[in-house]
Formats: sequence, C-alpha cells, structure tokens
Amino acid sequence: MFCKFCVRSDLFAIRSRAVSQVDTRHGEILRTIDPVVLGSRVRAARVARGWRQSELAEGLLSVAYLSRIETGARRPTFNVLVAIAERLGLTAEEMLYGASADDLAEINLGLSYAELALENGEPLDAEHQARQYLNRAHDASLSDLAERGRFLVARAMEAQGQLDEAITEYESVLEQATGVAAIRCGIALVRCYRNAGDVGLAIELGDRLQPRVVAEGLEQTDEAVQLAMTVASAYGQRGDLSRAARICTEAIKVAERAASPVARSSAYWNASVISSERGDTQSAVALASRALALLGEGEDTRNLARLRLHLGRMQLELEGDDLSETLAQIKRGSEELKGTSASRWEVLQGELVLARALLVDGRPTEALAIAVEARGADSAEASFEDAEACIIEGEANEALGRRDEAVAAYHRAAETLTSLGEADRWIAQAWYELAELFDGVGEFKASHAALRAAATASGLKMRRRAGAASPVTTSA
Repeated sequence: MFCKFCVRSDLFAIRSRAVSQVDTRHGEILRTIDPVVLGSRVRAARVARGWRQSELAEGLLSVAYLSRIETGARRPTFNVLVAIAERLGLTAEEMLYGASADDLAEINLGLSYAELALENGEPLDAEHQARQYLNRAHDASLSDLAERGRFLVARAMEAQGQLDEAITEYESVLEQATGVAAIRCGIALVRCYRNAGDVGLAIELGDRLQPRVVAEGLEQTDEAVQLAMTVASAYGQRGDLSRAARICTEAIKVAERAASPVARSSAYWNASVISSERGDTQSAVALASRALALLGEGEDTRNLARLRLHLGRMQLELEGDDLSETLAQIKRGSEELKGTSASRWEVLQGELVLARALLVDGRPTEALAIAVEARGADSAEASFEDAEACIIEGEANEALGRRDEAVAAYHRAAETLTSLGEADRWIAQAWYELAELFDGVGEFKASHAALRAAATASGLKMRRRAGAASPVTTSA
C-alpha cells in the first residue's frame, strides 16, 4: 500500500543525513582551520557591515568572547560560528572557506583554465589567468587554492624563460607546501637551479628533500621517483656520473615495485641520459625506447615530445640506425613540443636537435636557417643554446663551402661560451668540439685556446710548480 507519510519520512531522513554529512565535513574543517585566519574573516565581515563588536555580539555571545575569536585566541564551536555567520548575512561555509561554494568552484575552474593554457603552449595567458584567480584565492584566505595559483604562476614564468622570477616564486611555494605538492615544487626548483647553472644548489635541495619524502612515506610515488631522477641529472651535469648512475639504479627499482608507468618511464629516461653521458649509447637508446613505450600510454605530450628528441639525438650517434626514421622522430618531437607547456629553452633545444639531424642528413641549408633563427631567438642574454646554435651555423656554412662565415660563427660560439663563465660537462664538451672545428678550418691558435677552456670547464687545473711564485735562493 502506497503511504505518503512513509515517503515524506524517507525524504526527510535523506535530507537529514545529507545535512548531517555537510555539518560533519564543516566540523572537520573547523577543527583544522587556523583560528587566526577564521577570526580575520569574522572581523572583516563585521567591519564591512560597519558594526561594532557589541552590535554583532548582542544576544549571541559576550563581547570578550567575540574579541578572542576575532584575534584567533579562541576557536568557536560550529553552532556559534553558524549564528555569527547568519547575523552577518553569510553562511558557515563562507566563513570556513573564505568564499561561497560558487566562488570556490569559479576559482578552481579559473585555475584549471590557466593550467590548460600552460599545457597548450600559451604561458603568457596562463600567467595572467593564474594571477587573477590567485588574487581571489588570496583575498578569500583560501590557502590551498592560493598555493596552487602561485605554483601555476611560477610554471608559467619558467615556460617564458624568466628563470630568476620562477625560482623566487617556487622557493616561496616550497616554504608552505607539504606532501606531494612539496615534491612537485622541489622537482621544479631543482630543474630551475640546474638550468640556471647553479648545479650545486640543485643537488643540495634535492638531497635535503629526500629524507622528508621518506619520513612522509611518499618514496614510492611518481613524484618521488621524478625528484630522484631530476637530482641524478644535476649530478650528471656536475660530472659525478657514478653517483648519478647509482641514483638512477635505485629509482628504477622503486619505480618497478610501484608498477607505475609514469615513474618507470621517468626512471628509464633519466637512466638513459646518464648512460649516454657515460658513452654507452647502445644502452641509452634501449632505455629511452622503453621509456617511450611507457610514456606513450599516457597523455603527457610535453615529456613525450622531449623523450622523442632525446632518443633521436642519441640515435644520430649510432651509425647503423635508419637516419630517415630518426629524423622523423626528431621532427615530430620538435613540432609537438611547441604546443605544450615546455619552456622557451626546451623548445629551442628541440630546434637545435632538429638542425643537427638535418646537418647529419646532408641538408646544411635547412640546418643553417634553423640555427640562425635559434641564435636570434633571445638576444637579452647569452645562453648555452646560443653557443650551440653558433656551432651548428658554422658547421652548416663550412658544409656549404663558406669558410669565412664558418670561422666567424665559431668565434661567436667561443665568445658566448666565455661569457657564460660556467664549468660543467656540457660547457667542456662544447669547448672540446669547438677546438676540433677551429682546427679543421686552420684556426690553430683558437683551437689551442678552446682546448684549454675545455680542460678548465671540466675541472682540470695546473698544479703549482717549483719556482713559479718566487726565485729559490741557496746558501753559500
């Protein structure tokens, strides 16, 4: 028999449970929220009404109690908070979160759009969007969303090549971040330190974060593996390939235990880089191929494009590989990278890998065009990519029989490397290659100077010799 009363009772019970669940969730937030933050929201709402404390407190609670709530000295009960919010024309939700449910959804959506713009290769739009909703999150004291917004701003600045500004923002985020968010920020900061040439600081930060990762039980997460591999890359850049290889080996073990395609691809990829640096190109190609197969299962277009370029660059070193297939891989990676959140330097590196491949394929005119464009991509300050572009420009001109233009390009490369004033494996390798190129065009004095610069960049020093400082006298 149909019973209207039973239906009404069931509906009432469902609504009651829903309200109870919401109240329980709000109660949990109330127990964990910073009372100073909550108190500041109460005070801001009261001041916005133009009320004195006595006007808000009348009939609800004592003025002294309200004063302690506003200063953060006292955490109100949920019922008291509801009563205060209702008198102020607000909801408990707005007091707890600093915004209404609609505002929360709008800020979340705005930050998601900023993230989408960044992933689609529009970092400037991403930064503007992220800053807009970061300000709203900050005004509403929404710390989680504000942290997300600041991280997005930092990523957008990094993508635009503003490394110093990005580093400052990442450092600020890392001070407050916890858990996986802290690891993500650590990865970005280690990467930026490394790309800015401060390899020592990159390693120091990575080593400092590792015990924190273990203490929080996060060592088997994708982010923890990626952090380890980013630090390994920094060790490799510093020339400590043995340490880098050990980190990679351990990270691969962790990634395989976790059975995560993302973690495993990251581990194989970076192990491939270290193997390549150690001269084991065959192993490096095999590891990169495994990483590519795993990464292809996901939707990380940026890293997939970067990995294609890495694999293609190594395949250029293997004489037996199909050059047309390698070139197709590199072209695809270079093109795909432009439509992602990749930084300007990453896109530039992709173009230079393509120029190198065209040069190897016997197409110096096309390689020259790319190298010249890459060299003029950023005239604000010298970079390693500028030097590399000059080297490729010189090789292309030499292949076209233009010796004078080639010599001029090689000298520009030397000037750029000198201005960088850095000492790492990549700089040393560039100097060494430049020495051979100078020798090939008969610039023997420049070749000798480049060899000395390569030795210096690799950390070699002349030992002090007897009699170098002052003459030695003997007694009669």
